[in-house]
Amino acid sequence: MGDSLMDGVTSIMLLPDDCLCFIFNFLDCRTDRESFGLTCHRWLNIQNLNRRSLQFPCSFGIVGPSSLSQSCTDINSFHLYRILARFQQLEYLSLSGCVEILDSALSYLKPYGSKLQTLCLDCCFKISDYGISLVGDGCPFLTTISLYRCSITDAGLEALANACLALRHVNLAYCPCISDSGLRALSQGCRELQAVKISNCRGVSGVGLRGCSSTLVYIDAECCNLEPEGIMSIVSGGGLKFLNIASLSCSNFRNGLEAIGNGFAARLKILNLRMCRSVTDASIVAIAKGCPQLQEWNLALCHEVRVLGWASIGSNCHNLKKLHVNRCRNLCHQGLQALRDGCKELSVLYMSRNSRISDTALELFKLYRCNVEIKAEEVMSIGPNWDGIDYDEST
Repeated sequence: MGDSLMDGVTSIMLLPDDCLCFIFNFLDCRTDRESFGLTCHRWLNIQNLNRRSLQFPCSFGIVGPSSLSQSCTDINSFHLYRILARFQQLEYLSLSGCVEILDSALSYLKPYGSKLQTLCLDCCFKISDYGISLVGDGCPFLTTISLYRCSITDAGLEALANACLALRHVNLAYCPCISDSGLRALSQGCRELQAVKISNCRGVSGVGLRGCSSTLVYIDAECCNLEPEGIMSIVSGGGLKFLNIASLSCSNFRNGLEAIGNGFAARLKILNLRMCRSVTDASIVAIAKGCPQLQEWNLALCHEVRVLGWASIGSNCHNLKKLHVNRCRNLCHQGLQALRDGCKELSVLYMSRNSRISDTALELFKLYRCNVEIKAEEVMSIGPNWDGIDYDEST
């Protein structure tokens, strides 16, 4: 290299690999990064070693810079082996929607996937408990896993919990074969858990989360068969900030939600009770008093909330910014007045098809609270993304 420089010959090809890696990491444009790898085999190898994320077009998400191409292919075991052998520094891998992938393919994670932190296997219907055990063996530093609509059981969850102690974000939505036993293994084995999605897991009552870590700040349990004891278990960690228990399937829940306001959920900021039709004033009063940090509360289609409940929200929810009351049959002008006179931080009120609210009551609310935006839209989902949650002890 020295002789070449003395002869006046300089070339970027003479730069060592670490310098080329430095240059590559400064390329923001996907096209530039792909062009870099097309220069020569050496530069292609540098590109491969610097790839940190990979998502296939068949994954359920927006195709971005981490995707290989624009065409969707059925990824099989051979493809996965070639991919992992080529990109050995991957930290994020999404195989979501790769419906032909088998358990045996995940065995390649052991020699090549040790640096993975995020793995998405949504709708990988042929992955079983054995495949999940292979994930545990090959990815000891995994922090995020999504198993939406996978056919795993409690045995798979136990294997995962025993091997991946650093797990923080887990998506088990629409996994019909899991129960409280698997949740118990997960919550007790992974003490850094921050977010868990168990929506539409009909075999879950909630008791599996009893004694969960205080780091658990996000739980999505929509359309679950939760029991009153399960609600107590869900909030038992004391760190919860987001809770979605919309569309409770249990019929014996008249005052079962009072547990949310018993002091363990004092840090709760977002609560979704949409379509909890049997929730009573007693539960609303307990929550309004016991969750002083609430900023958004969805009570759409909660027909049993009456004047006493609305008055308690107005009197106690001093930090509430967004409130959803769409189609609440027993929200009358007195309840609306209680909200109008209280909730000083309220900025948005989602309200539509409230048959007991007169035009006069609505106009009076607008007159006295002109700073509150009234929206007619009915929002089905509220809160942050499950995999973007971070535990912060100070908030």
